[in-house]
This record gives sequence, structure tokens and C-alpha cells, in this order.
Amino acid sequence: MTPVVLIAEELAPAAIDVLAHDFDVRHVDGTDRPALLAALASADAVIVRSATQIDAEAVAAATRLKVVARAGVGLDNVDVPAATARGIMVVNAPTSNIVSAAEQAVALLLAVARHTASASSALKAGEWKRSRYTGVEVQGKTVGVVGLGRIGVLFAQRMAAFGTRLIAYDPYIQPARAAQLGVRLVGLDELLRDSDFISIHLPKTPETVGLIGEKELSIVKPGVRIVNAARGGLVDEEALAHALAEGRVGGAGIDVYAKEPCTASPLFAFDNVVATPHLGASTAEAQDKAGLAVARSVKLALQGEFVPDAVNVQAGGVVAEDVRPLLPLAEKLGKVFTAVAGQVAASVTVEVRGEIVENDVSVLRLAATKGLFTSVVEEQVSYVNAPHLAADRGVEVELSAIAETSEQPNLVTVRGALPDGRTVSVSGTVVGGPGGRDVVKLTEVDGFDLELGAEGILLFFRYADRPGVVGTVGSILGEAGVNIAAMQVARREAGGEALMTLTVDSAVGVELLDSAAASIGATAASAVDLRDE
Repeated sequence: MTPVVLIAEELAPAAIDVLAHDFDVRHVDGTDRPALLAALASADAVIVRSATQIDAEAVAAATRLKVVARAGVGLDNVDVPAATARGIMVVNAPTSNIVSAAEQAVALLLAVARHTASASSALKAGEWKRSRYTGVEVQGKTVGVVGLGRIGVLFAQRMAAFGTRLIAYDPYIQPARAAQLGVRLVGLDELLRDSDFISIHLPKTPETVGLIGEKELSIVKPGVRIVNAARGGLVDEEALAHALAEGRVGGAGIDVYAKEPCTASPLFAFDNVVATPHLGASTAEAQDKAGLAVARSVKLALQGEFVPDAVNVQAGGVVAEDVRPLLPLAEKLGKVFTAVAGQVAASVTVEVRGEIVENDVSVLRLAATKGLFTSVVEEQVSYVNAPHLAADRGVEVELSAIAETSEQPNLVTVRGALPDGRTVSVSGTVVGGPGGRDVVKLTEVDGFDLELGAEGILLFFRYADRPGVVGTVGSILGEAGVNIAAMQVARREAGGEALMTLTVDSAVGVELLDSAAASIGATAASAVDLRDE
């Protein structure tokens, strides 16, 4: 069945085009609660902006949901914990509006410095009073940047072009990095005392709410202009209004508010305050970037691939291009491990060996964990809930990265200790195939060397090596209408223990598998489905 992508708010046509060829794209008014809940019942993914509430009730109604995508930066309207508990991936577009937000902060700063908004309103009202709106130049002034994240850096780079002296407060950035940007790091109090202009670029957290309050505004440089185009509540609006009334603050540019939508604020009473209705991301370019970013993320998620912008996935972030082909390998090794082990391991190590470890390979542990539990639990297993499933079952999954090379340029091994004391391992690699397609191969299963494509449905039989065994199994499967696509036998010595691995074209039920195993006196038999979902 074609996955359903539900679009609950307006999305750029280019973003819809990304989804239209592979998915059943449906539309609903996200603000119509009954219609939204009804539509969510058949949705595999939902894309929202800021008006649609995906809360615990919506999550509960969406029994098929795999991904919630917010075409923007914030996630205030998405219940991330509720989605995580259900194994639903939550993605946003964290870099879609950074240029627009930085430019909005610059625009507000300049508008406050030159009284642009109030002068425009006065002129349109028939008043020509140039002397009333004498402003200040930006050149040569000290600009304090509170928060040197991505938007703060872009803002600082743009303000440097005005010939300003840049200082910043950010306890999470190294002085050397700030120096590279031409910014001097200072404490918050020093920034408040020395800055002619202050622009805030912090996330909204319990630690940052009210960061600029009555105490901080009491020590600012007289006449300072303050800009907040980041998040509402970082500046205490009542305290700022009081400081404006006293003249300690010479002006403010405010784009965000503690409660939104905001149509009444004490700040609106001041002519030297430029107030805008949260326009930081309101550019055509930012909206298009956000829509395209989440559409691509939804496509990746529904195709079972790793999504870098998933906010509730451990080891989220940018995955190196060289590492990406190993993600399906690690997941398939996890599936094979569980099939061969026949039970959940007490502890597992995901060992990555080769030049690939020059990159961050931590995501491979996550992929392997997802594979480990795919056939163990009834619920959907995703990159989101795989670590929680492991923790709930007391399974420790560790990562070992070894730079030494082996016969394979890059080798991944999933090795685990079982509760009965046995150790099981499976290994594999990725090689180039016809047409440049990556081919995932198994190279070892529980100590037996082999070379077999990790695709389709695999059957494993362990037995005492002797003539006629392959024919016996082939006959039983053939009589049941199961076609064998590939087969390989591995052994350590003639007449010793052997491992037969078969790739078959159709599913093999438990009864047929047991029958084939009994016919050859197999000590163990298992099956695993490695077909793409």
C-alpha cells in the first residue's frame, strides 16, 4: 500500500513535488481539529507548520504514523515525548530560516537606530519633522551578540561589514572560534555595560527564559538599543518597558513575544520600539527551504533511511557520505544476529573496522540496534525508539571503532553475549556493484566465513558436514514451491560442523523450516527477511 503523507498547512509546490511521485499526498486543514484527527488515522506522515497542534491526542489517533515534520525551526506545537514513546520520528528544518532570521535582526537594529518605523508613520500622517527623528550611526559602535549559534554568527558577520566592534556572550563556544569570527567573548555583565546595540540569538530553554530582566537592564549602557528576533520571553517585556520609560534603554526592535499571537504589549506604547509579528522566517526563500527540507526528510524516513534532521533520534546530526552506505549494512547485521542467536543478547558490541572510522560512525550503533529488535517486538521499530527498546530489556549496545584494516576496506561486526554464555557474531561489508550500486554482503556468521549478498530472505542451517545434505534441503523447499536464488556452505574442516546459507524468493514458515532442519539433523535453523520494507 502506498504510504500516505498528510499535509496540514500550506507547503511550497516544489516540496509537494518531492513527495507526489512516491506517496499518496493528501491535504487537511490542520486547524479543523475533528478533520485533522480523522485524517491522521490513515496517515504515515504528517507535515505541519505552526498552526497545527500534534499533541498526545493527535499522536494517539495516528496509529500508522511514522514521522511528524514541522516545516520550520520550532517544535512548540508538537508533543515530542508522546511521539518518541510511539517510535514516531519528529523532524524539522533547523537551517531553513537562519539567513532570514539574521537579516531580520539586522533590519530591526537599523530601523531602531534611525527611527525608521515611527518616521514613516508620521510622514504618512502628514507630518514632516526631520529633527524629531535624528538617529545614530552604527559604524564604530559596540554590538553585543548574545548567543553565537548559527544565526548569531550570521548576524555578527553582517554587522562586521558596518565597521562595528563585536563582542559576544556564549558560554558554549571556545574563545579561539569566536576570534576566528572577529568577535571577542565576554561575560554577560560586561556585554550589557559596554554595548551600544544588543542582539539576542539564543534558544528558548528554562535557563534562558528571562535572561534579560530587570537586574540586567539596570546595568546596561545608557541609551542602548536592544533587538530580540530569537524567541519570546528571553527579554522580560515588562522590565524592558520600564527601562524604556526611564530612558535607560534608547530603543528596541522586537519580533517575538512571550505569548503569541501578541496584539497588546506595554512595548507598543513607545515610538522608539519597532515591533513586528514574528517575521524572522517570513520570507519566500525561508518558507521554500523549510518545505523542501522536511519533504526530503519525510521521504527518507518513509523509505527507512536515516534522517539527519530528526530531533528525537540519538546520534542525530550530519552523517558523512562515506558512512551512509553502511547504515543498511549495520541494520541487516542486527537482524541476522537476532535470527542466528535465537534470543535477545545480554550485551552487544558493534565493531567498525577500517578507514571509515576517521568519520563519526556512532550512527551505526543506532542502525544495528534497530535491526536487533525488528523481529523481537510487535511495535514498529525505528531509529527513534530502538535505544529505548534496548534499555527496557537491559541490553547494552556499545560501539568499538578500530582504525586497523582487514581483508575488507570497511568491516562491520555485530557481536553479542547471550544469557546462556554463548557468543554470536555476524560481519559484513559494502562493495561496489554493477552500475555503481552499493551491494551489502555478509562475510561471516558465527565464526563461519562466507560471501553472500545480504538481501532477500535468508535461511541458516547448522549441521554435521556430510554428503547429500544440500540436496535434501533443496528437495524439501522445492516440493513446497520455494525457489532457491543462492546458496553457500561454509565449514571449518571436512566432516566438522557446517553452516548452510540459502537465499530464497518467498517466505518460509516455521513448520517448513523445522521440517527441513529435522531432515538433516540440524542443530540450529533460522530465517531472516532482509527485503526492503
